[in-house]
Amino acid sequence: MAAYFGLVPAAGSGARMGQALPKQYLSIGAHPLLWYALRHLCTHRSIRRTFVVLHPEDGLFGRHDWSKFGDALVPLFCGGASRADSVTRGLEHMRAEVQADDWVLVHDAARPCLTAELIDRLMTELVRDEIGGLLAIPLADTLKRADGERRVLRTEPREQLWQAQTPQMFRFAPLLSALQAADRGRISDEASAMERLGHRPRLVMGSAANLKVTHPQDLALTELILRGDPQ
Repeated sequence: MAAYFGLVPAAGSGARMGQALPKQYLSIGAHPLLWYALRHLCTHRSIRRTFVVLHPEDGLFGRHDWSKFGDALVPLFCGGASRADSVTRGLEHMRAEVQADDWVLVHDAARPCLTAELIDRLMTELVRDEIGGLLAIPLADTLKRADGERRVLRTEPREQLWQAQTPQMFRFAPLLSALQAADRGRISDEASAMERLGHRPRLVMGSAANLKVTHPQDLALTELILRGDPQ
């Protein structure tokens, strides 16, 4: 029976936040964002172990308390210049422990509002899927395409458009092969790497609360969401 593993790339600088610290280390309550992103992966009954991919010169990870997760959390100081590089390197370091058909759930370090229920939903819908897939939500807002002066060129139809989230869950060997074959500087997520090999990942209903912290105002909303999710 295939096992489940988590993988969280956390080697980025989070430049768009305009903070001195990388955003994964910004604090909400008693913990950094990364702690919240990891907690449901590390404590989930079906996930054997979660690997967090850090910058080789990361000096911040060791300043925080990760003891709640015990041996379920494995730090890897092998992150690359891009998300895709970090995920690829993380997968390569996992080879000794993970089988070819095991599932890997890749999750953003800046998505701290992931819940156990969302993980369960992803696993339930994909356990028999040949390809794998990702959490996502249908687009609700009207989309405008702009020109170089930020004037509207046209309104884009939003039917059948979904906003990708994480975790994104794929078998270990196909995912690693897809990333190794890709131009990783142009890959925005794991699903797009799989798509470039002709695969069609399945979309699993996510949640608007599973937001990605990108801009400073996202922190306040994240804190409100986390207040309703006991630690």
